[in-house]
Amino acid sequence: MSTPDFTPEDLLMILEKRFNANQERHPAILWEDVLTRLNAKPDALKTLSAMEASGGEPDVVDFDAKNNEFLFVDCAAESPKGRRSLCYDRAAWEKRKEHKPASSAMETAAEMGIELLSEKDYRALQELGTFDQKTSSWLRTPAGIRKAGGAIFGDFRYGTVFIYHNGAESYYAARGFRGKFRV
Repeated sequence: MSTPDFTPEDLLMILEKRFNANQERHPAILWEDVLTRLNAKPDALKTLSAMEASGGEPDVVDFDAKNNEFLFVDCAAESPKGRRSLCYDRAAWEKRKEHKPASSAMETAAEMGIELLSEKDYRALQELGTFDQKTSSWLRTPAGIRKAGGAIFGDFRYGTVFIYHNGAESYYAARGFRGKFRV
């Protein structure tokens, strides 16, 4: 992953501005509480920096009271630009004989310290706005589908969230992945 061109202070300002501009995503959450948590867990800024630097535009979308965690999700209108043209996972990458992509979605997510969204996560995100009208995003794929060689992805077309399948080794310039991060 590339090194971000902003300081931790700059990142916090970006996150606060996005948080305040999108109150509908987190109506019962206060920025001061998020900031307190981020200040208490400075390593979290590395992950959020990677999300931001790759075009994810992370924002808080939930608070898990049971685990006392804020949930950040990539909220860029389209699948993050810095995370496109990737096959699904390492096994898919190794299966390709030629024209291998730079990496895979699962590997890149692990390097960043995030998880791919599940289908449930993706549908919940789409309730907060309209995402992936021109792109698509790999989603965490159920084991049975992956074992059979496939992987799933989602997008939003015709006013509807669609979940599709593809060979896990495929990759496209308009397909990336969205992630989530708990802090």
